[in-house]
Amino acid sequence: MTGPGTTRAREWLATAVAEARAGLAEGGVPIGAALYGADGTLLGRGHNRRVQDGDPSLHAETAAFRAAGRQRSYRGTTMVTTLSPCWYCSGLVRQFGISRVVIGEAETFHGGHDWLAEHGVEIMLLDAAECVALMREFIARSPELWHEDIGEDIGDIGQDIGEG
Repeated sequence: MTGPGTTRAREWLATAVAEARAGLAEGGVPIGAALYGADGTLLGRGHNRRVQDGDPSLHAETAAFRAAGRQRSYRGTTMVTTLSPCWYCSGLVRQFGISRVVIGEAETFHGGHDWLAEHGVEIMLLDAAECVALMREFIARSPELWHEDIGEDIGDIGQDIGEG
């Protein structure tokens, strides 16, 4: 199984970053995603809308998946996301057999991508400075919202930002 090369993956990541910025502009969590077909066609794109829609299940990967609509098969598809996918979104990738995940960064949050790799999903981690900066700025500005998004108690904040 071969995924996109690094150049193409970075081009696809630009779509996810644009979605993340749109989410931030709407007052939400700046995480974006896009689902690409085996032939490189953009099937769907979206961003985290938990805050905007009051829907705790509307993560970026979920939004992109929903926007793609029903597909006969997800084999050969690539989920591109600005941030390592949480367990919820990692489960979506596994459940529907998405073949690969391109990740902008896993420095600010290390989700389930190691587990996905252990189960045969191809992972490409780009370590994109733009994605890291976007999340660091957001976490510093909105720590309560960030911790709500990742399902952690507010009491854990000091430990995560080096104060405890």
